[in-house]
Amino acid sequence: MNNQTKAYVYAGLTILFWSTVATAFKIALAEQSIYQVLIVATLSSLVVLGISLFMSGKFKLIFKSTRKEILYSAAMGFMNPAFYYLVLFKAYDNLPAQVAQPLNLIWPIIIVLISIPLLKQKVEAKSFIALFVSFTGIILVSSQGGGKFFKTEQIPYMLMALSTSIIWSFYWIMNVRDTRDESIKLFMGFGFAAIILLSASFFIENPFPRGINQWAVDIYIGFFEMGLAFLFWMKALQFTKSTDKISNLIFIFPFISLIFIHYLLGEAIHLTTLYGLLLVVAGIFLQKTKFQKRKNVR
Repeated sequence: MNNQTKAYVYAGLTILFWSTVATAFKIALAEQSIYQVLIVATLSSLVVLGISLFMSGKFKLIFKSTRKEILYSAAMGFMNPAFYYLVLFKAYDNLPAQVAQPLNLIWPIIIVLISIPLLKQKVEAKSFIALFVSFTGIILVSSQGGGKFFKTEQIPYMLMALSTSIIWSFYWIMNVRDTRDESIKLFMGFGFAAIILLSASFFIENPFPRGINQWAVDIYIGFFEMGLAFLFWMKALQFTKSTDKISNLIFIFPFISLIFIHYLLGEAIHLTTLYGLLLVVAGIFLQKTKFQKRKNVR
């Protein structure tokens, strides 16, 4: 198996894992509190990341971290997974999966807009066009079939789902400024998040789930959405000859996710969801596209 084939295999597995995420979230939150899902998923992911670090021989590098790096990891861990997933799970707990997921997808565009003041980057007009296209899609998705255009009681949770893109964007920018190994940063961040969540468990009634099925779905989320998906995606980027070939495959997973949402959760997929998701993805794709000036050849 050549390296490019390996890249496609790892990317395919990542897409498969991410495609099941919305369904897994809804199944987990149907019988558990947001906190129960988050703490078990975080601890599970920490185990996966720790094993990966140990097998790669990088685990010892953690003990060489400076005080500044430790404090930075603590801040990153609070932002993601602790705060990010608390908000995201709250949105998923109160919205149909087919609505919550697209609202959470526009972070690539938000990152570009936030980069204007924070990273002093120049933003092209296409970024604003991309944002308009994606938000048009979001309106369609939010209409949930267009019967009653917006369900008033769901608006706060729609805003929560949208805000996760902002939280993730700030997290991504903080991550860019940290030059350490990606796996080290992620493990330490999740480690501090685990400490925060375990400390909070002393003040929360029934902090852990009781049934084996509940533990199983939480561990699945931690292993596959938070842990293995990240590791496999890094592997895909490592083996590929062209990052664009791999990164563009990500646009597939929201549509595969609709299949799981329909058949496992029983949600009727609205045409407005499909059309809206197409616009959301089109906006993100437009943002990623590099336009080059054509040279006049005579």
